[in-house]
Order: sequence, then C-alpha cells, then structure tokens
Amino acid sequence: MMRKMQDFMSDYSPSRETSRSHKTRLGRAIAPARAAHPDHCGLLPLDDSLDAFAARYRLAQMAERTLDVQYYIWEDDMSGRLLFRVLLEAAERGVKVRLLLDDNNTVGLDDTLRLLDAHHNIEVRLFNSFSFRTLRILGYLTDFARLNRRMHNKSFTVDGEVTIIGGRNVGDAYFGAGKEPLFTDLDVMAIGDVVADVAEDFERYWECKSVSTLQQVLDISEEDITRRVVIPDEWLNDPYAQQYLHKLKTTSFVSRLEEGSLPLLWAQTRLLSDDPRKGQGKARKRTLLPQRLMNVMGAPEKQIDIISSYFVPGRAGVAMILQMVRRGVKVAILTNSLAANDVAVVHAGYARWRKKLLRHGVELFELKPTSKPAPGLHDSGLTGNSGSSLHAKTFSVDNSKVFIGSFNFDPRSAMLNTEMGFVIDSEPLAQKIHHNFLKSQRHAAWQLKLDRWGRVNWIEERDGQTIVLKKEPNSHFWKRLLVRLVYRLPVEWLL
Repeated sequence: MMRKMQDFMSDYSPSRETSRSHKTRLGRAIAPARAAHPDHCGLLPLDDSLDAFAARYRLAQMAERTLDVQYYIWEDDMSGRLLFRVLLEAAERGVKVRLLLDDNNTVGLDDTLRLLDAHHNIEVRLFNSFSFRTLRILGYLTDFARLNRRMHNKSFTVDGEVTIIGGRNVGDAYFGAGKEPLFTDLDVMAIGDVVADVAEDFERYWECKSVSTLQQVLDISEEDITRRVVIPDEWLNDPYAQQYLHKLKTTSFVSRLEEGSLPLLWAQTRLLSDDPRKGQGKARKRTLLPQRLMNVMGAPEKQIDIISSYFVPGRAGVAMILQMVRRGVKVAILTNSLAANDVAVVHAGYARWRKKLLRHGVELFELKPTSKPAPGLHDSGLTGNSGSSLHAKTFSVDNSKVFIGSFNFDPRSAMLNTEMGFVIDSEPLAQKIHHNFLKSQRHAAWQLKLDRWGRVNWIEERDGQTIVLKKEPNSHFWKRLLVRLVYRLPVEWLL
C-alpha cells in the first residue's frame, strides 16, 4: 500500500496540476469565458436538486486528470452509488481520485471505501476517524473531545478547473429524488481563480493531522469494487430513482458548458474556509469562519436575510443581531419549524431565543414540513439527522453580497465543526436569493409573531384567510415537551 501511495502522488502535485492548466477538456471548454472575464469568477447557482446531482455526475464524466471530493455525509443509496460508480469509472480512465470523508457518517460504508481505496487511482482518507467501527458510541465515551469535532465541508473539484461547493451532502435526500420539499438546498458551481483556492484548501485538509489514510483505519483487501457500487434492479425500478436516470439522459449540461451557453453569473468571489486545525481544537479564534465572515461581508446597512437549517444564535449571536436591529437593519430569518426538523434538541437551542428576537423586531419564519424525512439517513453523531426540509445555509446582505456554503448559524458550526463557503459580490444573485426568500415566506413558511400576552403565534395565509396557530404546528405533545426541557439545559454549545 505504501508503494501505491508513492505511485499515486508521483504524478500528482498542486504545482504540476497548475502547470497543466486549461489543457483538459474542461479547461478548453471554459477558457473563452475566463478570458472574457479575467477579474471575475463564473458562477452557476444550483438550486434544483436534480440539476445539482447531474452537474456533479457529468463533470466527473468529463474529468481527465484529477477529482478532489470532500463531504460530510455520503449515503449508500441511489445517488451515492451512482456517484461512487462515476468516480470509479474516472479512475479506470486514469483520473487520480481523492475522496475525503468525515468519518462520523460512514457507518456501513467500510467495505465500499476499502475496495475503492484498493484501486490504484483512488485514495480515500477519513477526518477524525473512529477506532470502534461498529459501536461508535464507545468512541465518543473514550475520545469525546476529538470526535465531537467534525468536518462539515463540501466540495467537488474537477481537473482544477471547476468546483461545486454549498450545503448539499451526497444522498437521495439532498438531490431531490422523492417528494421534493418546496425549499431544499443551494450549491454553486464556480470557474475562475477561486477554483485554485478550493484546490489549495482541499490540500490543507488532505494533509492535516486530523485526517487518516484508510490503511491506518481499515485492513485493505484486493477485491472487485464493482460489486459494491452496483445498483440493484429493485432500485432501478423505483419511480423516484427514475428521476435520476431521466435527468442524466436529458440534461444538456455538458453541451451547454462546452458551447459556452450556461447562464453563468460573473462576480468577484472569495473562498472562506476554517483552518483544519479546528478539528483538533487548535485553530486560533480569529481564523474561525464567523469572524472572517463579518470581516469580509462587512456590517449590514439595510437588511440581512439569514437562511439556516439549524439556527441556534446563542447569547452572543442574539446580541449581534439586536445590535444590527438598533442600527436600523431589517433582519429576517428562515429556519426549520419543529415539524420540519427532526432534531428536537437543536430546535430547542433556537426556540429559547424566539420571544426576545421577536420583541426587538426581528422577522422569524419557520418552514412548513412538506414531506417526512427520508428513511435511512445515518448522521449518527451528536449533530442529529440532516434530512430536514430545509438544508440551505445562505446569508444575503444589503442585496449586494451573498454567502453560500456549509455554515449553519449555530455554535457547532462556529466553534466545533470545520466549515467552508463562498462570499460573492453579486447584486443579481443576492436579489435572486432575496426573491426566493420572500416567495418561501408567502407560500412555504409560518411567520412568527407575538400576541398581546407575549406568546408566540404561527401565522399563515390559507385561501385568502389568516390562520393563527397557538402552538408549534404539526408537532406532537411529547416533542414540544422535549424542546421545553432541553432549552433549559446548558447544552447550547453542543448544538
């Protein structure tokens, strides 16, 4: 295996890849557009779930030299296996594939990862790996301080020319096969200089001390990987699975990319990413994403829209928001309702601050559930199951700047998990996100208001009538009781 690693790296280095720049199929396809916009990056927002899947799949098919892939969750389902298979097919063509996964959510994937890593053109590494592969709770009991810190980053970089970053993990729940929620997630595909920054950031994580090679975690066997990524016939016959296959057959993504007709937005774009030493608790506070976000995006002057699947502001976050309100800034927040979010303990960390925020004029909206969480998700650690209706993590400031990435407005993202994202200076993109935000407020969310007695009410418009609900909508008594109990406990820093 040491020989394999030496062979793998002998033809792979950032400097060597830079010297080959733009000589691949992808490089040639995007070269005219890059030349026409030398000071900006080309961006393609991927707000449609199936488009987000197809873009990753087709880009992997176009790869000729490298694929650097980094994710928090990779499900062993239809989309997960399809993307595993396309990575394998790329490796068979001679593409060097590096797969970096957070180990918190690899339950049941050890055999697949072992066999992928056995391929001479694929290397798999794990972030903050577990010694106990089956009873992982034992790992938390014996090594809590380390295993409580996870890599939440998501990036998919092809030939050093194109990258996709955002909120989506890999899995059917994130790519919309099934009863797709009204508001799901947001990724962005990027070309331009920021891609080199993402590639360099991947390198930092790939070589950091929190990352283990798969050989250090698992015994590696030389077996046939194709049997691990096969799509069972019963899966292929599923009507929802057909959505993937139909999208792959009908998408014009590749042809439009090569002919230069993709509707790219051109804007100055900056990557922000946590120091990977955060995974050891050794990153300096000034290097953490929240502080750097404030420095780069600046203080809002008129309005800020916050879209966060998990919104746990904490005392410091509430103080910052109220300071903005006192300056005359309109603050609007969209997060999951209790009914749409199956992580009751996280919802408790938000619910305890609702009344205070509302009293000071903050607008709160909670997304209605549009479907039951997808079965089989296994975000098995302390962060809960991420299969809620809303999974986006986006901030829009003054209709001029946008953050799109993995960062939730909660203590876990701020202090424990590593995060990444783009800060984009683009009025058109900011206005588009604001428009979608307003649309979701009207059609897909409850607005929260206080009644004359200071109690939270949930308001919706239905058939021209205003409906006022007095308790957490569509939720069971025991779940509401759990929320009330948890938000009185000193566990907010874990959420």
